[in-house]
Amino acid sequence: MPVALIVLVLAAGWRIAAIHFPALANVTPLMALVLCGAVYFPARRLWIAPLAALVLSDLYLDHHYAAAGDTWAWTSALVRTLCFVAAVPIGLAVSRRRNWGSLLTATLTGSVLFYLATNTDAWLRDPAYARTAAGWWQALTVGRPEFPPTLLFFRNTLVGDLVFTGLFAAAMEFAARRARRADALEVVSRA
Repeated sequence: MPVALIVLVLAAGWRIAAIHFPALANVTPLMALVLCGAVYFPARRLWIAPLAALVLSDLYLDHHYAAAGDTWAWTSALVRTLCFVAAVPIGLAVSRRRNWGSLLTATLTGSVLFYLATNTDAWLRDPAYARTAAGWWQALTVGRPEFPPTLLFFRNTLVGDLVFTGLFAAAMEFAARRARRADALEVVSRA
């Protein structure tokens, strides 16, 4: 459980740091942690840590944006949370047939799902977007003119998900190999 708490604090901290470093916007470890948690951890309680990091960082970000005069809609927080929850069954599917190709496909699926869901939510609730196909396309590509293009956020999401999933999966595979080697050496030493 201490490892889960450390991961929780680091994930939430990374996401909060992004508001002070705009180049890091949406480059977060959360989707990778949820996805890889479902792939590698049989203990379901460990899946809660990244979801808790999302909720806790949302509370902080809500306060931050409210202080700046912006609104942070809880319906949007719910959409984000549901995207992360959706990563659990995707990760479970990968865990049954774990390989780098299925992990890459799952990561891309999670990134695209997050991008489509959150930008569709913005299109539905933000009066700056016309409720037309063109308005939805604007929400998916360029966004509102006073903000960076939404495709930039998608790029950052994709990069963050790919990098953190790769790092996490590589670390888990490395640890599994070391454990197998240690077990093999123990068997040989007993013989």
